[in-house]
This record gives sequence, C-alpha cells and structure tokens, in this order.
Amino acid sequence: MTGALLTGTAALPADIDVLVLGSGAAGLVAALRAADAGASVVVAEKADRLGGTTCAGGGVIWAPATAVGSSAGFADSVEDGVAYLSASSGHVMDAEAIDWYVRTAADAIDYLTTRTRVALTALTRPDYRGEWPGAAQGGRSLDNDAFDPAGFPGLADALRPSSYFPLLTMAERDGLNGRAPDPSLLEQRRQRGVRTMGGALVGALVASALDRGIRIVRSVRADGLDLAGDAWSVAFGDTTVIARSVVIATGGFEWNPRLRDAFLAFPVTPISAPSNEGDGLELGLAAGAAVADMTAIWGVPVLTSPTQTYDGLPSGRMGNVEMTLPGSIVVNAEGRRFVNEALAYHDACRMFGDTDPATGRQRNNPAWLVFDSAFAARYPIAGAAAGAIPDWAVTADSFEELADELGIHPAGLVQTVARFNEDTERGRDTQFGRGDSPQDRFLGDATHSPNPCLAPLSTPPYAAVPIHAGALGTSGGLRTDVDGRVLGWDGTPLDGLFAAGNAAAGVFRNTYPGGGATLGSAVTRAYVAGATAASHAVSAVAPA
Repeated sequence: MTGALLTGTAALPADIDVLVLGSGAAGLVAALRAADAGASVVVAEKADRLGGTTCAGGGVIWAPATAVGSSAGFADSVEDGVAYLSASSGHVMDAEAIDWYVRTAADAIDYLTTRTRVALTALTRPDYRGEWPGAAQGGRSLDNDAFDPAGFPGLADALRPSSYFPLLTMAERDGLNGRAPDPSLLEQRRQRGVRTMGGALVGALVASALDRGIRIVRSVRADGLDLAGDAWSVAFGDTTVIARSVVIATGGFEWNPRLRDAFLAFPVTPISAPSNEGDGLELGLAAGAAVADMTAIWGVPVLTSPTQTYDGLPSGRMGNVEMTLPGSIVVNAEGRRFVNEALAYHDACRMFGDTDPATGRQRNNPAWLVFDSAFAARYPIAGAAAGAIPDWAVTADSFEELADELGIHPAGLVQTVARFNEDTERGRDTQFGRGDSPQDRFLGDATHSPNPCLAPLSTPPYAAVPIHAGALGTSGGLRTDVDGRVLGWDGTPLDGLFAAGNAAAGVFRNTYPGGGATLGSAVTRAYVAGATAASHAVSAVAPA
C-alpha cells in the first residue's frame, strides 16, 4: 500500500491491521507509531479537510524534561516534572499516572523530533502555577516551527485552515506583546502555503505518514462499530472495513448540542473544529465502552464577534490575551470583576460557570470585556484592526452610559473601574493580584511598566464586547488505560479498541498544568496507543 491523500469510501481498504478514525495530532501520531511497528495502517477522516482541532488551534505541546527544552537551555528534570504535576493534578491523578506521563511525554517528543518531520521549539512560557513545587519558568511548552508543504502535492489544500490564528509561530506571536503582526510576512507565508501552530504540526505529521506509505482518506464518516470475531467491523455507510485494531481519535463532542446538554455543567461556545460531534464517543458507547470525566472541558474565555464563524457556524476566538493586556477588565451583570483576568484561561473559564446561590443561575456568563479608546489604539481586539474600537462593540462617553447600554449595574461598574484605576497607579491589583505572577506577566505587555498587565481605563470613549465561557474541546470521553486500550464498564479492555485525544478522557482529569496540556495529553496517549494497537493487530494474524 502506498501513501496517498484520497477522498471517499471507494479509497478505503476492505481489510487492514490498524484503522485510525480521525486525522488530528492524536490520530496521526497513533498511525505513525503503528506503521513503525510493522502494521498496515489507514487513517479515515470524516471532514473534507485534515487536522481536526489540532489544525484549528495553537499546536503547543506541554511536556516536561524533554531534550528539546534541555537543548534550548532550560533546566528541567523528571523529578521536577513529577513534583509539579503532583501539585497541580495530584488530587485527581495518582502517582503512577503522573510518573507515566512525565516519562512517556518526553519519549513521545523524542520520537516526533527524531523520527518524523515535526520540528519543535521550546517557549519561554512559564507553567501556569509558578509558585508550586517543580514549576518551570519555561521550556515545557513546545511550539511548532513553520512548516512548508512544498514537495507534497495536494497537502496544503488538504489541511483544515486555522479558525483565526495568523500565520505566525507561537513564539513569534508571544513576542508581539499583543500588537498586530507584520502583514507582509503573513502574505508571503499565505502565498507559499506555509502553515504554523497546529497546522504546522498536522502538516509535518501528514507528510511523515505519506513517507511511510500510510493511506489517508477524507470525507468518510464511520457510523457503525461491531466486534466480528477477533477483529472490528467498521461501517462507513454501505462500505465496511475489517480492522484488527481500531484507534478512535475523532475529537470531542463540543459541537453536538444534544451531548453538550446531556453532560456539560454550563453552556459553552466551542472554537474547535465543527466536525467534533462526538462520533467516536457514540461508537465506543455502542460497543460497550465506559466513559470518564464527561463534564470536563478544555475551557477558555472567548470573544464572540457576530461575524466570527468557522465552517459556516457561529464561533469565537480566545480572549485571554485581551483580558491580560493593560487597560481592560472583565465584569459581570453587576458591573463587578470576578476573576484575575490574567489567570490561566482554563481556570479563568471555570469562573464564568459560577452559580449564584440566590438564583441558581450562572453569575458570570456572559460577561463583558471593558476597555477604553487608548487600549483599542494599542492592541487589536478579537482580530479587529489595531487602532480602532471594533464596530460591533458597545461604546459610550461615560461608564454610567456604557452600563446602561449593556444592561448592567451602573454603580457597580463605576465603582469597579474607580478601584481598578487606583490600583493601576500603585502597580498592583489589590482585588485579584493581576500581574503578580510570572504567568500573568508573560501575556502582558512587556513594554508597559510597572505592571505589564495593568493600565487605567481613563480615555473616552469607553467600550465593551461580550465574552463567554468557551471550549477548545471537551476533555471527557472513553475510559482508557495507560496503553490507550478502551475499557468496558467492568474495567477490562475491549480487545483491539483504542482511543486517544479528546475522544478519550483526558490524561489530566480536568486540570490544566501548562500551555499545551491539551495536545500533551493527546500526543502522549496516542504515542503509546499506536504501538499497542499495532502489537495487538499483528498478534491477531500471527499463526498459532
């Protein structure tokens, strides 16, 4: 079988060792590992573009104690990684799982950088809880170098476009201090088909799969999964594939309103690939799989421009940078701040879902990002042109008028702004400590002092845009063991069935230790699952 980018069910084989459902980072890493272990492999993607949420997002991978970090001069160790993960996630992860992750993630990164076309650079981004034991001030969040698909005909067009990220590496974006990128660089990369961030990761993984002769088939949706002797029968409409191992890597269920209503604790605006409708989750459930952490999400506050769509559906974009930069605040319907706006986005998002005990309703969702014209002049807001207040923002010449326009409590907003402005003169947020930690300051404006996250709101007109609880993806799903084998409700593996990425319950159990935890979880589990799936498939056809 030769590697190729194909479309439609006619391109699917009748029989295969390992069938991978989904073409995000998890599916592709599993496919590469299975192929390297000697299995015949096919990747099946239901969408018409490859890459899933990986292609849509930032592409950063969180992994402690890697050779990539070490070679960039960052001091780290397995012991420090274990200590930090124990502090940040030890209340939900046991010691064995923590040790497994730290050691296996480093192995997975070595594999990607030595055996595939993936090229990674360690960021100077600190862990999200720098005050905890073992925390690193940089080196664990790994960025993707820009990827040029030249030499792989059809690859550039086959990749899912980014939802909104510009064609910058994350390192380049971090260096802008919230300001707009060079448009000429973006145009040069666009013309050449160069991809960055998650698109660079997927592009490099797809190219590596083609190197190995892996067939990748788009526009094929699996709608049936049944055990047939010692193999799985996977239906794609009227077409059936017999696979001795199946890896479910179809993403989460955040774009499925029925599943969201059934499992999630509060409404969210998804900003991932709209193809994430829980297909693999439902296939696994029908086959007898158990699930875990079904209320968990990879949360993020999102800015929701009325024109922001993805695949033609209403979406949004991460608002954590605008929340962190100096000269903005986030308030609820009482006109009150309710969180350190610079807090790690997953933790900040939890506060949007806070319930008011008096009413039983959400206290902070939706909320509003409030800023002044000086802020808009310095920083682009939700992709709007720098130097201007977005045309969809609500504006007013006073905070009382702004509150009236928004329908929120005027006195609350006036008092909140007054206190915040007083704090900016001292350079310290006395209410929530915004800008106190290295992580806070990392996404602030390094050119602004004394606190890169604080500036007064004092230049009219004043403005506000809505900001909601959002999701990079759901992080609950099929229950697996450390080898990626899907478990039944009795805790025993379903032979030949594996899961990785957001289709599986996340490694970190609804915690978020550092930037890139989503892909760290996905890549590490897929790295093991792919090899285990190949071993199972090969043993299933070996002579007795």
